[in-house]
Amino acid sequence: MALNLEDKKAIVAEVNETAGNALSLVIADARGVNVTDMTELRAKAREQKIDLRVVRNTLAKRAFEGTDFECVSDVLTGPSLFGFSMEDPGAAARLFKEFAKTNDKFEIKALSVSGQLLDKAQVDVLANLPTLEQALGQLVSVMIAPVSKLVRTLNDVPSKVTRVVAAVRDQKQEAA
Repeated sequence: MALNLEDKKAIVAEVNETAGNALSLVIADARGVNVTDMTELRAKAREQKIDLRVVRNTLAKRAFEGTDFECVSDVLTGPSLFGFSMEDPGAAARLFKEFAKTNDKFEIKALSVSGQLLDKAQVDVLANLPTLEQALGQLVSVMIAPVSKLVRTLNDVPSKVTRVVAAVRDQKQEAA
């Protein structure tokens, strides 16, 4: 289906807005993946707040101008599926990595975070980033560790005093 100029401008504006709000971008080639699997991928993407798009490369290049994802224009060859992570930078990478395990024809081409183009081999780096909940949990555990150590130390003092008093009592009982 041919797109007229107004449709192309609307697509570029929409993708540009999405790219401006996204935290990371993962690009994949989905040629040969059946419709059922793609529908399943789209459903999982919606659950994880990942915006999936299939856009012509020429329109994508225009849409990425002025955004952090301008660096990916060199790798835009062939059909491209764009996964924009909107809340969690590693969400699209995790989703695409899991999907590629079960679909041999699905190939990750490249990824971009904070204006840096990363090779497809580095998808594990991005996929292994903790989610927001995991990161907050790690932060809380680091923050609470000194407090809990102090509480354990303060609780230890009375019990040590009690053990010393009990030992002195036992010694005096034995001596008597």
